[in-house]
Amino acid sequence: MKLKYCKVISDYKSPYIDPLKIRKGEILRIGNKESEWSGWVWCTNKEGKQRWVPRNYMDIQGNTGIMLQDYEATELNVSTGEELKIEKEESGWVWVSNKEGKQGWVPLINIKIK
Repeated sequence: MKLKYCKVISDYKSPYIDPLKIRKGEILRIGNKESEWSGWVWCTNKEGKQRWVPRNYMDIQGNTGIMLQDYEATELNVSTGEELKIEKEESGWVWVSNKEGKQGWVPLINIKIK
């Protein structure tokens, strides 16, 4: 995969301080919360922790989702002008790493891909 880089065009601060980490095969309860982001589903794990999870990462049957791969719901706080390396893209978000090596999800609307 060719490396992609981006520049932050507007600040983003995550509303979540305690990210959810899910493993392949884990079973989640699917919620009814509406998202402004197509392709994301509000889920609850067995410990009761809730976060948005990409629909593409699950096999959904009724109100249950089985994870098809590992997923980490960390969102990265970024500031305008920051340069980031894009690792992957999913449903309006990108998983990026910054110069300090921190990683997380950032909305596509907050960046410009170089």
